[in-house]
Amino acid sequence: MTRGKPPSLDPPRRRDRKLTPDEETLWSQVAASIAPDKKAKPRVRRRGAAAETLPAADADAGSARLPSPRHPAPPADPAAERLRTASARPYVPPVSAPAKSNAPPLAEFDRRKVRHIARGKVEIDARLDLHGLRQSEARYRLVGFLHAAQSRGHRTVLVITGKGATTPVDPLAHALGEPQRGVLRRLVPQWLGEPDLRALVVSFTTASLRHGGDGALYVHLRRG
Repeated sequence: MTRGKPPSLDPPRRRDRKLTPDEETLWSQVAASIAPDKKAKPRVRRRGAAAETLPAADADAGSARLPSPRHPAPPADPAAERLRTASARPYVPPVSAPAKSNAPPLAEFDRRKVRHIARGKVEIDARLDLHGLRQSEARYRLVGFLHAAQSRGHRTVLVITGKGATTPVDPLAHALGEPQRGVLRRLVPQWLGEPDLRALVVSFTTASLRHGGDGALYVHLRRG
């Protein structure tokens, strides 16, 4: 038996005729009974097509609920967290107590000996003139002079610093070691009071006018 072409479900279209109420009811029942084809392939969106736009509130809520599948959050490591926290803290070096020096303290210069030196009763064994020297060079010369004088058995030496001026010290020149008038007059007594030179020096005092007054020092050395 040859199957013929199925009859069309569309109502006959005639310009001069309209559907009757019974025909409209029958057509509605037939159209409602037709089920969609499940084997039909889903429609694939073309590449480059614009994505559907979600409301901002829904998009933020969805991104907060769903973690990123490409970059999952690593599990927390307590040891690594402690190491990271410790490395972020600034390093504070331990405070150590200052090293104790075995050098004896300076003694007071004998005033009677000052008078004897000024009158020529006590000879000055050696002299050192630091005029016009930079601070670093002056200190180097002073240390070498005192060591050499002690090794030769000298007891009384004269260190000439110069009187200088009353002008204030230039901080920049002072930091660079530039020679300044009056700087050595202030620094040499400080150097003589440091531990490395207290091991050589018993005492010191300002010289008399005969030997330079405020611009010179009598230095009494320890026995070698």
